[in-house]
Amino acid sequence: MSDQVHISKRVKTGKEVIILNILAYSFCSIISILCLIPFIMVLTGSLSSEEAIVNNGFSLLIQDFSLDAYKTVFKDPLVVGKAYLVTILLTLGGTAIGLLLQTMTAYVLSRKDFEWRNGFSFFFYFTTLFSGGLVPYYMLMTITLKLQDSYLALLLPMIFSVYNLLIMKSYISSVPESLMDAAKIDGCGEFAILFKVVMPLIKPALATVGLFIALAYWNDWYNAMLYIKSESKYPLQYFLYRQVNNIEGYKKMLTNSGVSSSVINSVNLPTQTLKMALTIVVTGPIVLAFPLVQKYFVQGITIGAVKG
Repeated sequence: MSDQVHISKRVKTGKEVIILNILAYSFCSIISILCLIPFIMVLTGSLSSEEAIVNNGFSLLIQDFSLDAYKTVFKDPLVVGKAYLVTILLTLGGTAIGLLLQTMTAYVLSRKDFEWRNGFSFFFYFTTLFSGGLVPYYMLMTITLKLQDSYLALLLPMIFSVYNLLIMKSYISSVPESLMDAAKIDGCGEFAILFKVVMPLIKPALATVGLFIALAYWNDWYNAMLYIKSESKYPLQYFLYRQVNNIEGYKKMLTNSGVSSSVINSVNLPTQTLKMALTIVVTGPIVLAFPLVQKYFVQGITIGAVKG
């Protein structure tokens, strides 16, 4: 009798698991589709004509196939390639340097034998509560450091983040101290412990923080707007931002000059489709790179949430 009860419970439990899995996968599939729809609309919008978008709005299907938006983006391939190169070099260099600095800082602050770690931790946390404002920051960059129209003006502002530091610190704190003590007994110094013992064990955190830093550099256009004057030094985001503004500004100039809207619309100047094409051009490399670090990214976020 008891065996039959156990079997019935197993069958019931098995059915519940199957039903739960069906509901969970169905819900996740629906959410995934809803998240995918905007990307599809961006892609189809970039491949549609400006007239079709203005008259019919955006759609999941391509309307009046046209490559005018991409032709406008790449009308000067050398300039676009230069902007891409600037952004790629800034992203790679800034990510590598920022990741190294934040890992070293987090390692020091996580060591219990560091006497002043609480004081320094408070100092870093305090900077997240208060800011000097834009004017002192701009004066520091241009007058004191003299970084006007310099690549360092794009590199330095985002090279260190306290938020990323906290993630890294919480992950390094989960590394057993016995491993570090064993490395010390074997004659390793602090740098050897960091690079040979700690860093191989915190790959999820390195991938997570590295992705955050890379996204910050890749999407940055504000610092270029403040400090960069030479077009040859424009990063990709700011270069494309100026392209959209130039077209919209030209249309406004025609409107203010008394030109009729029909004449303006007859001029082949894509605006809405250009924005969609720029979105594809800018986000494409990041979308392709994200799957490479997705596994580590999820693990890093999880440990940061649990250990935080």
